[in-house]
Amino acid sequence: MEGKTVLITGSTGGIGKETARQLAELGAAVILVGRDTYRAETAAAELRRSSGNEGVTAITTDMSRLRDVRRLAEEVGTRTGGVDVLINNAGATRSHRELTEDGIETAFAVNVVAPFCLTHWLMPALTASGAARVINITGGIPRGRIDLDNLQGEKSYVGLSFYNQTKLVQMAMSYRFAQQLEATPVTLNVAYPGHAYTSMNNNLATSAYPPLARPIVPLLRLAMPLVYGHRALLKATRSSVYLASSPEVQETNGTYFNSKAIPTPWPDAALDDTTRNTVWELCETYRDRPTAT
Repeated sequence: MEGKTVLITGSTGGIGKETARQLAELGAAVILVGRDTYRAETAAAELRRSSGNEGVTAITTDMSRLRDVRRLAEEVGTRTGGVDVLINNAGATRSHRELTEDGIETAFAVNVVAPFCLTHWLMPALTASGAARVINITGGIPRGRIDLDNLQGEKSYVGLSFYNQTKLVQMAMSYRFAQQLEATPVTLNVAYPGHAYTSMNNNLATSAYPPLARPIVPLLRLAMPLVYGHRALLKATRSSVYLASSPEVQETNGTYFNSKAIPTPWPDAALDDTTRNTVWELCETYRDRPTAT
């Protein structure tokens, strides 16, 4: 990865930070992206020390705000000669439905719209690097259906269940995006990290869980650090690090990789033409509208 530039969203903690650490150890110049300036700069300094790589830097961005996402793309384009790897890792879940300043449900904004728009707006930097790689990180439980009548939680909303749907929606969008990139030097693949204990699930309110699970949430909070602790965190980076660095997948496009970095069938929900087209057209409307100021 010497001489490569890697941009990773949601990388000041959890899976994103560990992915950044490993790619920095391989010699990449890594740009961390996080919402909090202090946490982002602290994470960058820590990774510079632990990896011995002075090329780790940070940019503060709120991925739920399209004006921030656009500014991130512009700053990265100005700062670098090109981006070799973009890892759309940032994720969000909420205990109740919230809208962003752009009028988008927050989890949908971060998990679906942000990677769609950032990848589009970074395309000049990605194509400038030649054979660039885009890796979208899915999550939750990658199965089930996508309810197009409840795409942004308009009719019903349970935090974790809706999070799972947004990640399926992201996969449907990613499948279509990879098709759009077939004639370019840029590839796009999806990685499933598996489960790990991160600040996002640690901070979940009990109300974010399905009603039947809420009585055991205190037990889950005790068990998860033990079951899905640091070892699970390391395993959760396997697919993203492989897709970012391995020469074996340099030309692989439109493929879904499981937590063991093995190509696996896409969920049925991501393969439905109506779903993919509906999601794509909705994301385009957000990409093309003027952002808030």
